[in-house]
Amino acid sequence: MAKDRFHQVVKKALAKEGWNVTRDPFQIKVGGVDMEIDLGAERLLAAERGEEKIAVEVKSFLANTSAISEFHTALGQYINYRAALRREEPERILYLAVPELVYNSFFQLDFPASMLQENSVKIMVYNIELEQISRWKK
Repeated sequence: MAKDRFHQVVKKALAKEGWNVTRDPFQIKVGGVDMEIDLGAERLLAAERGEEKIAVEVKSFLANTSAISEFHTALGQYINYRAALRREEPERILYLAVPELVYNSFFQLDFPASMLQENSVKIMVYNIELEQISRWKK
């Protein structure tokens, strides 16, 4: 599967925040179906809290298709990947990584915003130029 255009940007941004990318891609098999989430990462929290584990699906929203078409694909992938993780690695939290520009514009429109809320989508917003995470929306 082709990596998203900003895959490396998100990988660097995670490293800057102390995440150790342990899987690139994060391959998971559930119910006879093979899936690939873009990244798996872990970081050590305070000793008594143990490790925090996440999976990140990176999206750029730069394709020539419409934003709503890309949104449908991203939301569908997110829902399927989250269900797969619940079955195979329930301690791992899934995030949808999107660029700041897209988050601050398209994702703030009523319909996308309501669909994200309705489906409890966790979002990681990244800044392309600075290669850093600007917001975690849980």
